[in-house]
Amino acid sequence: MQLPRYGADTTLHVVMNAGSGHQGTTAVRRIIEETFEAAGRVHRFHAIERGGSVAEVAGRAVEAAHADAGAVIGAGGDGTLNGVAQAVLGSGRPFGVIPLGTFNYFARTHGIPSEPAAASRALLHAEVRPAQVGLVNDRIFLVNASLGLYPRVLQAREMHKQRFGRSRVVAFGSAFATALGARRSLHLKLRCGGVERMLHAQTLFIANNDLQLEQIGVDDVAAVDQLVGIALRPVGSLALFKLMLRGAFGQLKKAREVQSFGFQQLDVAPLDAFVPARRRGRPIVVATDGEIAKMEAPLVFRVSPDPLPLLHPAAADAVPRE
Repeated sequence: MQLPRYGADTTLHVVMNAGSGHQGTTAVRRIIEETFEAAGRVHRFHAIERGGSVAEVAGRAVEAAHADAGAVIGAGGDGTLNGVAQAVLGSGRPFGVIPLGTFNYFARTHGIPSEPAAASRALLHAEVRPAQVGLVNDRIFLVNASLGLYPRVLQAREMHKQRFGRSRVVAFGSAFATALGARRSLHLKLRCGGVERMLHAQTLFIANNDLQLEQIGVDDVAAVDQLVGIALRPVGSLALFKLMLRGAFGQLKKAREVQSFGFQQLDVAPLDAFVPARRRGRPIVVATDGEIAKMEAPLVFRVSPDPLPLLHPAAADAVPRE
């Protein structure tokens, strides 16, 4: 892949989510504007209003970037970055990040500062590097994709965030409460490398993020140009609570209830023998970078043949992964 040109004269098209992060949108936008203006950098904002479509706004930003050979910058949480990256992938335009979310796994993995001012400054001298992207059917994921228990955890987390605010404490507390009340499990047929097998699991989690794998303790499975599948077999509430604690302390790999494996392509379909007749053929609920969608089976998870041309911070601007 030939990486696109990026220089001091490249216009920055910033796609900004009005609903991400802790700081007020107006204040964050002012910080970004002041940083770019102080450097004499041409820029343009494309705002995603509350209830608006990330895909539509990001699509318009990509068209504008094509017209002036600009770069597209996503400003928001992992879900917003996913939507912007979806529009950028394959467009030939560079993709930059100003993280405004709660966890910001994608940004942290690539050494991008978490503060808006520092992240904006890092874009001024960034260099284009390829970043691996995961695909499930035609939808991308930068961090992870999942089905089963994890999407239900995410749905509950959003509800609790609206009630109690955005913070990691709220996110973790919501995850514990939802997981401990879970009862349903998945009966799946997996095909990987020409081999089929059956899987009975509470959740199937597909990771495309080394930092997240490192934090839960299964990073030894990851390999270059691969995704990592993590399956949790059905367990009781007490055992699940213990597993979540092990994950929080980076010891999930040692748990007997957890299977992990690397792959380049994985085909997943429900086993009809375990699906009630009235539910057969229904779309499967899948989470990609925290966003929920319904997809038709079979689900095909794979590494995208086209990497994302990411604006990576120069050494002086990069921050340590943590």
